[in-house]
Amino acid sequence: MAPSRLQAPSRLQALDVTTLRAVLAEWRPLLLPSRFEKAQQASPHALQIGLRSLSGIHWLELSWQAEAARLHTIPPPPRQGDGSTLAQQLQHGLRGLALVEIRQQGWERVVELGFARRPGEPVQRWLVAELMGRHSNLLLLDAERQVVALARQVRPQQSRLRPIGTGDPYQPPPPLAGEPPRLEESFEGWQRRLKLLPLPLAQALRGAYQGISPALLRQLLPTGWGERPVDTLSPSEWQQLWQAWRGWLEVVEGECFSWQREPEGFRCWGAPDAGAVTPTAAPTLTVNQGLAAYFGEHLTAQALLQRRQQLAHRLQTAAEREHRQAEEQQALLAAVPESEALQRRADALLSQRQPSRACIEEAQKLYKTARKRRRSVAAITPRLELHHQRLAWLDASRTYLEQADSLEQVEQLVGELEALLAQRSRGGQPDDGQGGGVQKGNRQARRGPTTEGVPQPLELHTASGLPLHVGRNHRQNEWIAFRQARRGDLWFHAQELPGSHVVLKSSQQDASEADLQAAADLAAHFSRGRGNRRVPVVMVPTEELQRIPGAAPGTVRHRGGTVLWGEPQRALSLLPEQRP
Repeated sequence: MAPSRLQAPSRLQALDVTTLRAVLAEWRPLLLPSRFEKAQQASPHALQIGLRSLSGIHWLELSWQAEAARLHTIPPPPRQGDGSTLAQQLQHGLRGLALVEIRQQGWERVVELGFARRPGEPVQRWLVAELMGRHSNLLLLDAERQVVALARQVRPQQSRLRPIGTGDPYQPPPPLAGEPPRLEESFEGWQRRLKLLPLPLAQALRGAYQGISPALLRQLLPTGWGERPVDTLSPSEWQQLWQAWRGWLEVVEGECFSWQREPEGFRCWGAPDAGAVTPTAAPTLTVNQGLAAYFGEHLTAQALLQRRQQLAHRLQTAAEREHRQAEEQQALLAAVPESEALQRRADALLSQRQPSRACIEEAQKLYKTARKRRRSVAAITPRLELHHQRLAWLDASRTYLEQADSLEQVEQLVGELEALLAQRSRGGQPDDGQGGGVQKGNRQARRGPTTEGVPQPLELHTASGLPLHVGRNHRQNEWIAFRQARRGDLWFHAQELPGSHVVLKSSQQDASEADLQAAADLAAHFSRGRGNRRVPVVMVPTEELQRIPGAAPGTVRHRGGTVLWGEPQRALSLLPEQRP
């Protein structure tokens, strides 16, 4: 599979102190006070805690992941990871306590959540989230602010300045450089501070003041201003920048935040830039809701990319191994015709008038070798076919991987590969194959040896309302072609190309030419020929499909059929809008 098909998601915008203050401004009226209910670790770098207030239970996600350090509310998550060591330590340390205090000092990206028996009583536990890129961490402190538990141990060899371990007194991060931004500062003082050195404007702002992130600079400065030296700004441009600066500070001081998506990320204050991606009809989101959606989308895209790359590598490795072994078998098969020459050599040795004992022994060896090579055809041929079928299966899996648009689909393909490798190690039959009139299907995704769950193929409808079933893996192909198909249904598959099975449920009503064309377009779209303008597609009544004994689920044989021309791009009108 070509690496260019795997597109990396855009760079994540970090959660800066402006966004952090917006998050906490929404937390205070919502969560103070609220009783701790549950802690669970959803991933290696994120913890989820449930807090119950008068309005119900609220879930928070706190992550110390270097490239996505964050905290925000989330929708109620599934139960997962509550047996992790950190989750158990928080479950024990916060049991019976209530969140009574939320602290965030100055322009630090450090949040402290104070837990006590009840409001008004002394804090007994502090949950500290440090959201500082690769130095991010999550710590649970006792009443004396000693570390009870933490997400990431920092040993002396990792940081001579601030090692942290269980039982150590908590030390806050080193103080920030620069001055804290203040509304009380005058224009003259602000301008003088920025013009102290002839630096580019973005560098001058970051060096002079705390809390200035790359995202904030993008929002404060007009395009191209960041690289301009401070001494090149005109008086009117200084005034324009001053108004933006004051507008930002007034939002932060007054906690008048709002969520806005932008082409390069998001913002929590002020008017959006031109080209903002928030649709006018979209519901208004809180900052916490927006962050949950933003990070969820990006992290899911990153996880999908990573899993696709891992599976692509495994498929490539498996295919290379099958190629090598097929070549070895082909070489053995190519040596079989030499048996006739060996036979003739043996005959010649025994045709002598008085063959010696050595000649007789040599002739017997030649006869034995010739017989062995002739007998090997019966063993080599099925082995060679087995490798070809596995190569066809792997080739089909590459197509499905290229077209997978969710982690669930990729995980199903991972399970299918594991099932193939497990069967291969047992010397079983191939999982799939295609030859002549045999079309490739997909094997059911498995996690280990299980195959629980009913397949969920993609279900669409033609313009006239006829259902169309599209198999996105081996088991789904088997399901729609044999288990769900009824007499009168029609089966479609790209001719001589790996791809999905498509079944038009024409048993429900007579299919029109438009219905047949829609099914052909879908079969072309979900095949290796997706990038072509037109693709030949075979149409066969489902009652004429045949299983191949010993072959994998989803592998079918058929004779004849009608060839239609499908247009992959035309199938886009049948797909849900979110599908590319």
